[in-house]
Amino acid sequence: MIKIRLVLHNIRSVYNVGAILRTAEGLGVESVIFSGYTPRYDDPGLLPHLRAKLNHQIEKSALGAEKLVSRQIIAHSTPEEDITLLTNVMKCAIMEGYTIVGLENNLSSAELPRQLILGQTTTRTGERVDFSKGVYLILGEEVNGIPAAIRQQVDYFLEIPMQGQKESFNVSVATGIAVWGLQNCY
Repeated sequence: MIKIRLVLHNIRSVYNVGAILRTAEGLGVESVIFSGYTPRYDDPGLLPHLRAKLNHQIEKSALGAEKLVSRQIIAHSTPEEDITLLTNVMKCAIMEGYTIVGLENNLSSAELPRQLILGQTTTRTGERVDFSKGVYLILGEEVNGIPAAIRQQVDYFLEIPMQGQKESFNVSVATGIAVWGLQNCY
């Protein structure tokens, strides 16, 4: 089974965070990394009453998984510092052999050669993918996706093929599909 670490960068909804934690636990994700303004379970940087409120909201959709999944917090600071810290984490991941994959469907023409349709083993340009040493799966903001500075570090952009008229899935649903697909198609 492929080792997967999820990176939640600027996910706004506490309910999406809870659902992602539940999915991560259920599918055996190695760890979840919180970055940017993503709500964090049991965040020591919050005042106790705010931490309790946030924890309760995450617990409503995580249903206990928030306590079972290994979590890492990238210190919340300015958006520029968050990007720098996350970039450093990704550089360390690359040194460990992990492949950096962005879950993104809105690609520029320069990014299209690195596009990988979930279930396919080659990119649009025919490059064969190898996830045997593990994957860091980057999830971006629900509306704007992964910021440009982070996208530069991404090896491949994973796209989930869709059949309907909508352009995207909810981030927590997309996470479940992507993690299951990575584990079962590669």
